[in-house]
Amino acid sequence: MGPSVLFPLLHRLSSLSLLRTVTPTWGRCLLHRLAPPSCTRTPSFPGLNSQHIRSMCVESTLSHIKELSPPEQRLLNKLYKGLISGQRASLAESITLVETQHPRKKELAQVLLQRVLAYRKEQEKQNGGKPLAFRVGLSGPPGAGKSTFIEVVGKMLTGQGHKVSVLAVDPSSCTTGGSLMGDKTRMTELSRDMSAFIRPSPTSGTLGGVTRTTNEAIVLCEGGGYDIVLVETVGVGQSEFAVADMVDMFVLLIPPAGGDELQGIKRGIIEMADLVVVTKADGDLLIPARRIQAEYTSALKLLRKKSKSWNPKVVRVSSQTGEGVPELWGKMEAFRSATLSSGDFQTKRRAQHKVWMWSLIQENVLRHFQEHPAVRGELPKLEDRVTRGAISPGLAADLLLKAFTSSSSSSSQ
Repeated sequence: MGPSVLFPLLHRLSSLSLLRTVTPTWGRCLLHRLAPPSCTRTPSFPGLNSQHIRSMCVESTLSHIKELSPPEQRLLNKLYKGLISGQRASLAESITLVETQHPRKKELAQVLLQRVLAYRKEQEKQNGGKPLAFRVGLSGPPGAGKSTFIEVVGKMLTGQGHKVSVLAVDPSSCTTGGSLMGDKTRMTELSRDMSAFIRPSPTSGTLGGVTRTTNEAIVLCEGGGYDIVLVETVGVGQSEFAVADMVDMFVLLIPPAGGDELQGIKRGIIEMADLVVVTKADGDLLIPARRIQAEYTSALKLLRKKSKSWNPKVVRVSSQTGEGVPELWGKMEAFRSATLSSGDFQTKRRAQHKVWMWSLIQENVLRHFQEHPAVRGELPKLEDRVTRGAISPGLAADLLLKAFTSSSSSSSQ
């Protein structure tokens, strides 16, 4: 659903009383967030420090949210202070807050996020405008050894003084809604490391849920002082594209003995990869790993370059022996340096903010459409006719859209 379709729907939605209530939508919150705040420059008033200015900017940006009660203010102050001081419990509680579906708690999450964003922006300003954190997306087919790889790399990085957070974009069970990968169980050593934080992000059955909760969890992790954010996803499906739109570097992990990987993994995912890692390159799998490395090196030469400042590389690693892991991190640091120097790093992040905004708009437009009284009244009947083959899905969709737009037009007059 592109802008040409969404703008008419948004125009219709703006006339609904639902958007006039004190409960903001996520799309509207993001539009408020991206609008320039009234206090973009630091006023030269005596007695005002940077903390006061951040609070004024947050209040201006979120002026549409109903006034916070004293308990809500205490909760947000506790979470914010605990988060920026590096308390893992506060970070976990903050991520739980942004994952909620409760309307009022969504508002509280936006207030917290705005404060964290303002704090992070000030830190980046002190760093010469360069981002403090490095976001890395990791993907690969089941059995590629992602969890073991992340634990080895994570322990190496924490040993070097980095703070590492791992956000696992975890497919939810269609039966219970629970997570499937169980990364905190797999990464036993890293989960006990006080310089690391591991958090599964269940998809809740929708990719929109992945985008919203994971993006905001990244912001909170960075606010908590984590300078390396690893975002893991499983399989070779659409969620990889969602994750690639929220990280600075996308790494594809492949096993050496999975048959013809060039056929087995979608070309689009290979095109997204900034680095291809052949895992389990030890013992009897060392020779197959070398062969796969050569195949992918040749294949990447045929694909269109994503960036003028970086050519995708293919490396071999062994999580069991640790061979190749330091060299891998060297390649990742080289990518970061090259893209920062060329400006591609900052440009990509700005483009990702726009993608994030439109993803949230699509999610909320669909929800408002489904909750509209005229649509709710017609939907069961039309679904029944579609399942019986009486009408085509396309005609049913047109009838529902017509009911939505007609009702919205009459209510706005």
